[in-house]
Amino acid sequence: MLKFDHVSKVYEGGTKAVDNINLEIDSGEFIVFIGPSGCGKTTTMKMINRLIETTEGTIYINGKNINEQDEVELRRSIGYVIQQIGLFPHMTIAENISLVPKLLHWPEDKRRARAEELLQLVNMRTEYLDRYPNELSGGQQQRIGVLRALAADPPLILMDEPFGALDPITRDGLQDEFKKLQQSLGKTIVFVTHDMDEAIKLADRIVIMRQGKIVQVGTPEEILSNPADEFVEEFIGKHRLIESRPNLQTVAQIMNEHPITIDEKNTISEAIKIMKNHKVDSLLVVDTANVLKGMIDIEMIEQNRRKQGNIKQIMQTDIYKVDQHALLRDSVHKILRNGFRYVPVVDEQNKLTGIVTRASLANIVYDSIWGNDE
Repeated sequence: MLKFDHVSKVYEGGTKAVDNINLEIDSGEFIVFIGPSGCGKTTTMKMINRLIETTEGTIYINGKNINEQDEVELRRSIGYVIQQIGLFPHMTIAENISLVPKLLHWPEDKRRARAEELLQLVNMRTEYLDRYPNELSGGQQQRIGVLRALAADPPLILMDEPFGALDPITRDGLQDEFKKLQQSLGKTIVFVTHDMDEAIKLADRIVIMRQGKIVQVGTPEEILSNPADEFVEEFIGKHRLIESRPNLQTVAQIMNEHPITIDEKNTISEAIKIMKNHKVDSLLVVDTANVLKGMIDIEMIEQNRRKQGNIKQIMQTDIYKVDQHALLRDSVHKILRNGFRYVPVVDEQNKLTGIVTRASLANIVYDSIWGNDE
């Protein structure tokens, strides 16, 4: 899909921003470039769509030399997302999303249909199409920035620290959302970040750079388990969990497979009885098909003790959950950072498969900090 063949970028005065890079990226791969400020990662990415021209070497996309292509046509065939989002404030959301299709002379009805289709991919209502950027939150605007890059259905998308300006909770959610979107659409992504947690979470392979050179390329697991040198080891951080517990990778490996549940049709008095019998102060609420619907705890019951009816009326539906195939390292960080007592685990159909508690993480965290003596 994408090939760097002895690529360098030399500025006036002889400064080498990028120094003899060789790299091949497969179709559908999610590649993350990371390294210290000034390492050349952003320059490397911008050479792909010729926002910065190469000094030496050649970049190929699908076997074609990019320097032999019209630079405007090249850029229109590649999606591009930046941290500043770059939405045009005087354009509606529909017009922002459809910018490249309009330049490619798509008919208006096709552009509108494409914008509607893309909004549905990120669970945004079509009514947003006629709004303006200043009517959206930061997270919503960033979603639109991503959708604009997808609008003309390019096989390759470049992303320059797209989530860096967002708050941690919004950033976490968008990372999860975008990774699923990339996997379902099969796009090739070249992503630049300074955040190692983000790189580990998103990448199929990580490219670590220093002083314009590639220091190490590998999957997150390969890099975390076998850093190439002391620089990589210091850069990724010795506290990474995978170093001390390499066999634990997914949430399913540590979850309790038998969480205490209650059917959403049960009454409040039945909920109290189940809590008492199992000596717990909260329950996960499911339907007859074991689909997770929410949770209920003793505080909710106390506040609604005079109410009659089933727990569906008082349960909390907006709860944090993780997929059973989610990487353990990501889930551990979120549980500890957000102070969750437990997190329900679900499958692709949102059916409850288990639960991860803070207690179940104790040994993992202990080993990551103090090491394993065995």
